[in-house]
Amino acid sequence: MSVPLDQWLDPVCAIARRAADAILAVYAQDFEVICKEDDSPVTAADLAAQRVIEEGLHALAPGIPVISEEALAAPWSERRTWRRHWLVDPLDGTREFVKRNGEFTVNIALIEDHRSVLGVVLAPVTGDLYAATRGAGAWRQRMPEGPRERLATRRADGLLMVTGSRSYGTGRTMALLDRLGEHETFALGSSLKFCVIARGEADIYLRLGATSEWDTAAAQCVLEEAGGAVLDLAGRPFRYNTRDSLINPEFIACGDTTVDWAARLIDPEDDA
Repeated sequence: MSVPLDQWLDPVCAIARRAADAILAVYAQDFEVICKEDDSPVTAADLAAQRVIEEGLHALAPGIPVISEEALAAPWSERRTWRRHWLVDPLDGTREFVKRNGEFTVNIALIEDHRSVLGVVLAPVTGDLYAATRGAGAWRQRMPEGPRERLATRRADGLLMVTGSRSYGTGRTMALLDRLGEHETFALGSSLKFCVIARGEADIYLRLGATSEWDTAAAQCVLEEAGGAVLDLAGRPFRYNTRDSLINPEFIACGDTTVDWAARLIDPEDDA
């Protein structure tokens, strides 16, 4: 059965907005921060958003499984048989949430045949919503009832704008970015980095080090439908649920797909 993406996008956007309301209710109060086993933080907002999203997706599409940062993933022996599943980060950028800088998002993606075919990214503090479905383009909505603005990446033919994480950064990252030549950098939290590329305000985001599949899937769909790509360091598009681990390879998110970013950034001798 073909997935009715056009019928599901608006309901998924509504679920994301309900999750954002749950997050903001916690954001307005004093809250406790707990460290998980991997030393990443979790708050009542993560868990409240998880409940809203899981309930909403199960009501929308019974029988389609959900993988989420805040829920125990099914074992690979089960996941390997899935043709489609939801991939969710109920609060992407918990460190930014804790810092109260507003740079965190709700991420909901539908994966079909290992590809992200529906993506919704919502920034609760600003209300900005980014959404896309495979083959139908990407758009941004600044207010719940506001107009939907089509998104399009830009050509990388001027001074390059490079975005990166507020919470992570390494000397290796800086060394590779130096190979781009003259460029400007700015930091941004969560999957908003993909979104500024999708709306043509940045050119590239290089991420070295670990991320998880739920960190990238929703924003990948938005960026791809705006004309960009998310690639591993060998230049291959990201695919999901292909192995036991849910940890992503290192990657390049880019707006102008006519540029061979992997070749510009990665020297084959580095891996020799």
